[in-house]
Amino acid sequence: MLLLLLVFAVIHSGGAALRTRAESRIGARAWRVLFAGLSIPSAIVVIGYFLAHRYDGVRLWNVQGVQELVPVIWVLTAISFLFLYPATYNLLEIPAVLKPQVRLYATGIIRISRHPQAVGQILWCFTHALWIGSSFMIVTCVGLIGHHLFAVWHGDRRLQARFGDAFLKLQQSTSVMPFAAVFDGRQTLSWSEFLRPSQLGIAIAIGVFWWAHRYISIGGIAFLHSRLGGLLS
Repeated sequence: MLLLLLVFAVIHSGGAALRTRAESRIGARAWRVLFAGLSIPSAIVVIGYFLAHRYDGVRLWNVQGVQELVPVIWVLTAISFLFLYPATYNLLEIPAVLKPQVRLYATGIIRISRHPQAVGQILWCFTHALWIGSSFMIVTCVGLIGHHLFAVWHGDRRLQARFGDAFLKLQQSTSVMPFAAVFDGRQTLSWSEFLRPSQLGIAIAIGVFWWAHRYISIGGIAFLHSRLGGLLS
């Protein structure tokens, strides 16, 4: 699992590091298609392997019989998705329908944390490690959180190199730790910035995941096994 996560991290973070030079050579759209063509399949393999092996290793604890914990797990997981997919980008840029661009964002969830995906990933790992309780899950969380902590440093470094003083100004007015900049007065929340159609789409997606979760675990594994064969074994 750590090897698969390392491969994904090299592809994803390495691709981000190469973005400026690659776009200058082959164009922003071509680079986005190439980047997605490598990142998405590697992510699918990681997810498939995780689904197939999440209970492997030693069962360190088992709290799945505590029914009162179920809504807590779901609520915290839903919140993690709101951070993981903050919709601070133009969705049409992902498949390169529109020309992909690098921007500085200072509104919405960025006021809470400058790196919402790292916050969401840590929260997701906490809820799933608590629920699953296996040593395999702990190793997975170590790999995922380690990659996202690296991405915090790597992302800030790339944005500073691209935007210079404009990023330093943003960095001074925001925080990585959720709500830290709000609590110390460097940032003020504007709730109207969260009322966006894309956020509604995320909320609907969370509801779909909640409904389909039992089928994803079983049917998803069977589908991936049929497509990827022994790679997930």
